[in-house]
Amino acid sequence: MGLQPPRKHVPKVGFPSFFSALKTQTYHDPSSRAPGSHTIRTIAWNPSGNLIATGSADRTLRVWNPEKPQVKNSTDLKGHGGGIERVAWNPTKEAELASVSSDGTCRFWDVRNKACTAVVQLGGEGLTIAWAADGSVVMDETLVPITIHPTPTAGTPSPQPLQTNQTAFTYQMPPNTLLLTAGDGSTKILDYPSLAPLHSLHAHTSACFCLELSPTGRHLAVGGSDALISLWETTEWVCKRTLAGMQGGVKQVAFSWDGSYIVGGSDEGTGLEIAHVESGEYVYVLPTTAPAPCVAWHPSRYWLAYSGDPMGLKIVGAAGGGL
Repeated sequence: MGLQPPRKHVPKVGFPSFFSALKTQTYHDPSSRAPGSHTIRTIAWNPSGNLIATGSADRTLRVWNPEKPQVKNSTDLKGHGGGIERVAWNPTKEAELASVSSDGTCRFWDVRNKACTAVVQLGGEGLTIAWAADGSVVMDETLVPITIHPTPTAGTPSPQPLQTNQTAFTYQMPPNTLLLTAGDGSTKILDYPSLAPLHSLHAHTSACFCLELSPTGRHLAVGGSDALISLWETTEWVCKRTLAGMQGGVKQVAFSWDGSYIVGGSDEGTGLEIAHVESGEYVYVLPTTAPAPCVAWHPSRYWLAYSGDPMGLKIVGAAGGGL
């Protein structure tokens, strides 16, 4: 399996020197079907961090071994008829991946043998998916629950009045709460499985694009088209602070493995600004040659994967230099 430890916290005062010493690895995919078509739309680490999946606009769905950057060591998963919009790993299994595409399907994969184990027709375009923490169900943007056992099966969609850009379950097992972003700048908190509204959070002046729960469950981050990231405390759903360092709409937010640091991805501007969650201070700016809309921290290390570079996926830390 490989690559689980180390889990060693780096405090805010030491983070800039630590992170600046990390070396970046590039993962170049030569299978781009046309110039500019290989734009990476989504990236995700598996639970142990020994695999990372990328999905692209040209239908390429690839799983990389971060320690072996050559494409010959990766796994190409073929089957989708449209661009890959979102990939997500089963939190309870190392090798089960779900992907949704503009072809309107959700596919489930066993990446060990490249097998597509199930294809589920969705109620929408296949913009996003989220696994429950116990791996029992997957939810898309039209709130179609896909129950996994004994075989992935779609339930009845419950489309919302406004477009849902991303969904996420809280960490309870079995799942009892669903989070979703809305086109009016709000984030809805729904009971699951009834989908009855529990709370509505208002912190953005325009559409919310993305959200993520911190690994500890203490904070919820929401990114909006207003170029802001709002940070919410999850016991009373109070907004603790707003991060305003982005240059454009926030397309993805990601917490480090310990919940101490956060970064946002955007398809405008260059550079990734890493903030300290408790203080709200920006502690490091990672230079990039192009906008980086997709960002994902390793589940047990301060390695940061990001998209947008013309050469392909990049992972800070995978080439050495630190933990």
